[in-house]
Amino acid sequence: MSDLAIYAAGAVCWRLIDGKIHVLLIHRTVYGDVTIPKGKVDPGETLPQTAVREIGEETGLAVALGVPLGISAYSLLNGREKIVHYWAAEITPAAIQHSTFVPNGEVAAIEWVTIKKARTYLSYTPDVEIIDAFAKLVDTGVTRTFALIALRHGKTVQPGNWDGPDCSRPLTERGVKQAAAIVPTITAWQPLRIVSSTATRCVTTVAPLAAATGIQIKRTERYSQDAFEQGLADVRSGIGKRVRSRKTAVICSHGPVLPEILHEIALATGTTHGAYISDAAALETGSFSVVHLSADNPSAGIVAIETHSPAL
Repeated sequence: MSDLAIYAAGAVCWRLIDGKIHVLLIHRTVYGDVTIPKGKVDPGETLPQTAVREIGEETGLAVALGVPLGISAYSLLNGREKIVHYWAAEITPAAIQHSTFVPNGEVAAIEWVTIKKARTYLSYTPDVEIIDAFAKLVDTGVTRTFALIALRHGKTVQPGNWDGPDCSRPLTERGVKQAAAIVPTITAWQPLRIVSSTATRCVTTVAPLAAATGIQIKRTERYSQDAFEQGLADVRSGIGKRVRSRKTAVICSHGPVLPEILHEIALATGTTHGAYISDAAALETGSFSVVHLSADNPSAGIVAIETHSPAL
């Protein structure tokens, strides 16, 4: 990130009303404008974390992020550039029921409108462009999505400095910090499953995430490096199960296994293999790629991939 630019994040929140997609706009009190929920990154935050927090503060809605929609960049009156990252976010009936919104000094009102009306209501052209990006997904039949989050374990004690079996190598101090740092970012997608290689370094990496979400870790040899190197890993059946379930899941594995995991996700969804698949698998320790798939039709292929790293 540039030190001179101002970074922000938000989302196009959407829901079905009478069978038609509506998006959420906010009427801001101070500026007297109509815009998409978004806000500036707080110190130490990641962009997905910011998007979820800002939507909660501005609209009273708890959200899980969906597909990335793009980036708006424009100059402010003081000459600095503002860069805003956006995602889609489906708003569930439960989220509506538990909304805490009341008009306040920042947001005077929130309003659900059709995509067509949103284009005319919004005060700023960059916002309209983001709505257009969402509309393209809708036109292709991709609205509800889920994600498979491929995570590489945190930094680990080197083999030469460890006397025990390779699968028992622990995280270093940096690795432990990475494991804690990824939690607020990954939870922006509200995973429902956590699957891990049986290796200590993988299980320890997802332990803070499991503690934060209350999700039990499912340990499996399917994604273990030892099994993979011995030709005994069963990545294909594991990925097939995750795609069939259509639930957002975290899969924690090893550098040598991750290309196979991404390859199998591509095969399971009828996606043409390209360099972007290889790039998504080339993760540093503690980093992860979020692979977005259509919940209605996973065989339509990968919708988007985004990669995130802990700032450590």
